[in-house]
Amino acid sequence: MTEYTEDVPRGGALRRGFVTFRERLAGFPLSILLLGLRVGVGSVFFKAGLLKYESWDMTLMLFAQEYKVPLLPPELAARMAMVQELTVPILLFLGLATRVATVPMLAMIAVIQTFVYPNAWNDHLLWASALVLLLTRGPGAISVDHLIERAFAKSRV
Repeated sequence: MTEYTEDVPRGGALRRGFVTFRERLAGFPLSILLLGLRVGVGSVFFKAGLLKYESWDMTLMLFAQEYKVPLLPPELAARMAMVQELTVPILLFLGLATRVATVPMLAMIAVIQTFVYPNAWNDHLLWASALVLLLTRGPGAISVDHLIERAFAKSRV
């Protein structure tokens, strides 16, 4: 009978198990996480845009009395917010022009944080972090952007 003779420091098996577990987690496809971020952040804004559209009179009242975005008339600010919230998230859902789509969303978050809901920084930080990850890393393999990049790469060969 052979005996296991390798010197294993105390807790070595636990350490190896932890390293193995961590490596398996690290192997989870980033594209799935990026898809989740695109859909998650996009759905928050898309639902807000639908709500603005469905209750337009209430939206105008909120922009005139509560939100008070500076430099813009309330009607214009409300329409701009609604159009952005109903269009840009669709680009995120599809992963189409993803990096470009993150810029107006980040600007909207900055306006909301600064002028509308300054105490909701924890939500805004979460949304902005997801968008900055998409801006810097792209939408991942589950996206129209990825398909376009692959088509361009094939046409160069």
